[in-house]
Amino acid sequence: MASNENNTVYQENEPEDSNNMHCQGMINKDKRDAMAEGLLDLLRPAVEEVDLRVKSVRESQVELRQHIDDLDEVLKKLATEKEAPIELDGYVKKLTNCKRKITVINSILHNAQDRLSRLHYNISKEKAKKKAQLEPPTLWPQL
Repeated sequence: MASNENNTVYQENEPEDSNNMHCQGMINKDKRDAMAEGLLDLLRPAVEEVDLRVKSVRESQVELRQHIDDLDEVLKKLATEKEAPIELDGYVKKLTNCKRKITVINSILHNAQDRLSRLHYNISKEKAKKKAQLEPPTLWPQL
């Protein structure tokens, strides 16, 4: 009987709880809708500005692509119609040979500098030894 009474009480309260939940759901939905509308109103100008800038960038890219294509066509025409007024391959080879020779000479000079530095160091060392041999030994002061 108690369980039956509890069930009865539950069943009697169920429509009331259902109505409360329904009302709360409506209130929550209204709050969500209002919040969504507020966020949309807040973000709409920024989104529209970004959209306009994206469109502008796309238009600029299309225009740039067209200019590049036009320039490419002009360069291709120039390459087929005109030959170079001066043959530069011989000069490029001469410059390459000069660069190679300069590199070799630089390496030789660097090696000579290293040898001279070592020779100078050895001379200084020998000079210090000779000086030490020629000077009389100093005596320690007696206490």
